Amino acid sequence: MSVRKILHLDLDAFFCAVEELRDPSLVGKPFAVGGSPDGRGVVSSCSYAARMYGVHSAMPMAQAVRICPELLMVHGQHSEYAAMSRQVRAVFDDLTPLVEPISIDEAFLDVSDLPEPAEKIARSLQARIDRELHLPSSLGVATNKLVAKIANNIGKARHRKPTPPRAILVVPPGQEQAFLDPLPIKELWGVGPKTEEKLKRMGFQTIGDIARAEEKVLTTQFGKHGRDLWRRAQGRDTRAVEYAHASAKSISQETTFPKDIADGDYLRQTLASLAENVAYRLRQQGLCASTVRIKVRWSDFSTPTRQLTLSQPTDADGVITQAACTLFEALWDGRPVRLLGVGTSNLTPCMHQMSLWETPSEKERRLLAAMDELRERYGEKVVRKGRSLGKSENR
Repeated sequence: MSVRKILHLDLDAFFCAVEELRDPSLVGKPFAVGGSPDGRGVVSSCSYAARMYGVHSAMPMAQAVRICPELLMVHGQHSEYAAMSRQVRAVFDDLTPLVEPISIDEAFLDVSDLPEPAEKIARSLQARIDRELHLPSSLGVATNKLVAKIANNIGKARHRKPTPPRAILVVPPGQEQAFLDPLPIKELWGVGPKTEEKLKRMGFQTIGDIARAEEKVLTTQFGKHGRDLWRRAQGRDTRAVEYAHASAKSISQETTFPKDIADGDYLRQTLASLAENVAYRLRQQGLCASTVRIKVRWSDFSTPTRQLTLSQPTDADGVITQAACTLFEALWDGRPVRLLGVGTSNLTPCMHQMSLWETPSEKERRLLAAMDELRERYGEKVVRKGRSLGKSENR
């Protein structure tokens, strides 16, 4: 079974970051988004400069002003935050359809089926959101949601400067327990103030203390919740990233080359590999696409895209690859390429009808099904079609 790659992304002081885009004079200053200090207003979000004074979200605004007299107050523009959140979600969807939003500024992403290492994917995603939307973000990377979320919390907590943390903390596969063991018990999901107090009375100080305890000790005191705490303390979490198939508007994949590439054969092989991965992900979701698009980024960072609409929806490697290559040949003029991407959209559930006689397309579908089964058992790279082999395997 392949190792999962889960990202937890949290936008750094999201409301404040949006307000800084609206009013650049706020950058670097202590300010808070929220209600009036004259009433019962509270801090919805505060800049990292304000946090240096001890201001934090959910604090009464009157108290925030007392501990930071130069605090600037901004009334939130929630329609602006929602609009920006939708743009961030579009970036997620361009990377993977496996997205579970937690709040307006936080989400889990399952990138297990992408070929790049998880840390590389995380850094690329962080850089893209920063570059395209000018929003800082932090990520936790792990093999499950529990550890990814805690990793993000710890990564951000280690930052003690008046600037957004832009943290990325990676917990390698097999290191979940070692990462969790020394952390205070309050970092574990499900441990609130009352549970923390009770656990400390029982002699637990770290997550490792809970992990090494007898399960029955926890269940005796907390019932089923105790069993959950015991399992979480060991870094065990099999929950899937919860996403809605119907919400997937596109499936795409892209790669950024370590150096700009002008080798046409290598670019075509890379394009074929990307198209095959996109088709595989479509089949995994039971979806077919009517539109195929490609994205090419030149060395000057200009990024043209091209797309075409198919005569009928498909999830077949060959059809998507042929369409992507047709678009590429019409667009590429020999210039070095920095980034190459293949995407599909106008997605609908697939409806494949079997005929009495096996046609060539049905033979291909059976071959694809066999290849997909091998991928699921042994990993993404265990089987590749001939056209995507060659230079791409040893470059």
